[in-house]
Amino acid sequence: MSTNIHTQLSSLSENLRARAEQRLDEFRSLRQAGLICENGDFYPTGVHYPPIVSYPDLVEESLLQTYQLPADGKFDVYLHIPFCKSRCFFCHYPLKLGQHQQAEKDRYLSAIEREMDLYISRLGIDVIPVRTILAGGGTPTFLTLDQQRRFLEICASRMDLSECTQYNYDVDPVTIIGTEGEKRLRMLRDYGVDRLTIGVQSLNDAVLTLMNRHHDAQTAVEAVQASLDLGFQVNIEFIFGYPGQTLESWVGDIERAVSLGTHEIQLYRLKIDAYGDYQGPVKTLIERRPDSLPDNDTQIIMKASAHAILEQNGFAENLRRVFSRKPEHYSHYADNQCCKNLDEVGFGLTAFSSLVDRFGLNTQDWGDYYGKIEQGRLPVNRGLVRTPEDQARWATILPLKNRDIYKPRFEEVTGRPFDGVFRAKFDRLKAWNLVEETDTVLKLTPLGAFFADEVAQQFEHPRFMPFPMEAYGNGPLNPYRDNDTRDALPSA
Repeated sequence: MSTNIHTQLSSLSENLRARAEQRLDEFRSLRQAGLICENGDFYPTGVHYPPIVSYPDLVEESLLQTYQLPADGKFDVYLHIPFCKSRCFFCHYPLKLGQHQQAEKDRYLSAIEREMDLYISRLGIDVIPVRTILAGGGTPTFLTLDQQRRFLEICASRMDLSECTQYNYDVDPVTIIGTEGEKRLRMLRDYGVDRLTIGVQSLNDAVLTLMNRHHDAQTAVEAVQASLDLGFQVNIEFIFGYPGQTLESWVGDIERAVSLGTHEIQLYRLKIDAYGDYQGPVKTLIERRPDSLPDNDTQIIMKASAHAILEQNGFAENLRRVFSRKPEHYSHYADNQCCKNLDEVGFGLTAFSSLVDRFGLNTQDWGDYYGKIEQGRLPVNRGLVRTPEDQARWATILPLKNRDIYKPRFEEVTGRPFDGVFRAKFDRLKAWNLVEETDTVLKLTPLGAFFADEVAQQFEHPRFMPFPMEAYGNGPLNPYRDNDTRDALPSA
């Protein structure tokens, strides 16, 4: 153990230190077994499979050809608003920045309105029956109050919200404080929004500056309180492993976070490489100052400490990396998308639609987005209809990483019996206490949940692996082992 790591561990309370030491030992053991790269590098599995960067060109005819509406006729809906006051250095999305974007925002709202009409027409329905909604970005609340109302009206007039179980909105702390912020929150509530995800990211002003956030810690606290006072379910997000972040500042963040009264706290390990095409500024920052990035051992300690603090304060991991005070405090949208593999339609720049066995990804080029819609075409530009093999891997990776695989649902969306796929891998993961299984469910153990991304990576096709075979130890958990199509996925 390095002197630096020993020093960091000694700064923790006895309970946190014991938890961190346990996870470090497990990290090293699993790295030796081949589950984790020998250099400890980390690459998170995304919410798409295959990865976005592998998608070929796709036109709307190919996306919707042979598509049949879901049996219950309902969709989860994603809405993308790609505007922000400034760019956070960790952000991997194309955005338009600054306060002077009002005309552009109006144009964008007109385009997304037309996109909804086009989708309704293509699906042959009158309105979109909605299970859940998530408005993300960007900053969905970076619209003016008039624009916000217009956007909410666009959605309300084109969606049947009568059976919507949750209406989620991602918000920036600055946009929901003060007199105008209260008006915005009340407007959201009036239109049925009941859950807010607040991008806090840190409660340390020095770290917020390093992230190029335009709010301070006190503003974030005020935003949380304002949201709770108006009866919203509140989820707050934090990033760890950020350049310049220390174990001390991170532990302080989480200890303060649990006192705020929020329903959920969500943790993200910094993504250096984007899931998709747009690479954020953080990679350049790290290339310039690689010594500023907390090393892998430190990040394991950060993660283990946060988990322990959250559990000590009555939070339990509901979905991966998402800790809730009560079981019912979870994102229905995330559960439907990642655990139940239900149909979703997405609207806006870079939004994606996941429909049974296919993905459609909207363009991230502004001119192309406007141009396609003005021509009366959906702005999809890439995607694929998954092969049976890709479908089986998708139906394994997403649910397993996020909560569990419900075997009857797997069989429903793949057309093959669950017990016939990846058997050698699952048996090996069980032997290492990473997964456990009943007749109907296969799920991660607490150990497997801590290393959920690494376990999920076991099921990616070798052509999509982020690291070559030789980057992993030649142990029983090397992800390339038993990953040949013929062995892992025999014919249905």
